[in-house]
Amino acid sequence: MKLNKSILIALFVLPLSFFAQEKKDSIVASTKSKFERAAFESSALIESQTNVVNVKGTLEMTINHRFGIVNTGPGANDGLGIWAPANIRFALNYGITNRINVGFGTTKDSRLQDFNLKGAILRQTRDNRMPVSVTYYGDIAYDARPPENFVHSTDRWSYYNQIIIARRFNRSISFQVAPSISHMNYVEAPMKSDIVSIEMGARVKVTSTMAVLADYNYMYTKYDTNVTKPGMALGMEYSTGSHAFQLFITNYRSIISQYNAVYNENDFFKGGKYCIGFNVTRLFH
Repeated sequence: MKLNKSILIALFVLPLSFFAQEKKDSIVASTKSKFERAAFESSALIESQTNVVNVKGTLEMTINHRFGIVNTGPGANDGLGIWAPANIRFALNYGITNRINVGFGTTKDSRLQDFNLKGAILRQTRDNRMPVSVTYYGDIAYDARPPENFVHSTDRWSYYNQIIIARRFNRSISFQVAPSISHMNYVEAPMKSDIVSIEMGARVKVTSTMAVLADYNYMYTKYDTNVTKPGMALGMEYSTGSHAFQLFITNYRSIISQYNAVYNENDFFKGGKYCIGFNVTRLFH
């Protein structure tokens, strides 16, 4: 219960610090340093968030799609997972200031409704006085399935908090590392309600509009039976000024970060369990 209160307090208090920091940074940037461009072209890096925070007044539409796990066994007939059950999420995000974005999304599996907040705490500068960007991302998800799926109404809620530390090394190479904590109000044994993990992601541009992506999520919290598997994803991205399309393979299917961290049982490396997925983002200024 204390953790839930702490998470809620963070989600309400952090925007105030973003407003204060925005005013301070605007003064500093105008007199000393210019901000570096965002390390990534899209707000998402396959299964993870990036340091991209859209400017004030920007509406972002997002589609996340995951086909079924590819069946490579004898007699496989699922069309590389395309004919298997898929998961999909639709979302809208809006820039209420130049450093704060809020959003809402709905996901097919478990009928999850998520509310999210992203805020730029620090920004990388071109003269390297600030060598990295630091961004906060958090979401609250609500399981909207019928009541018979729950013992208590509070069992429906889950939470995710993450700090994204990113750097744009040059025009072609960007990297980020992002520690996070996931909390589920209810899980069955031997699962744990709180999962601490760290994400590492990279983007390497190969042409003016194409890039190679890599995304890895490692869970520090372990179960006795070790049922949770790390997340691994590899893909390509095509991007323009207001549109990004990512095509990839991943062993995550839940799309919502805390569900991936807690429930993923697909082993990318040993079991070769992965699915084909894509993300589409479109900006409206």
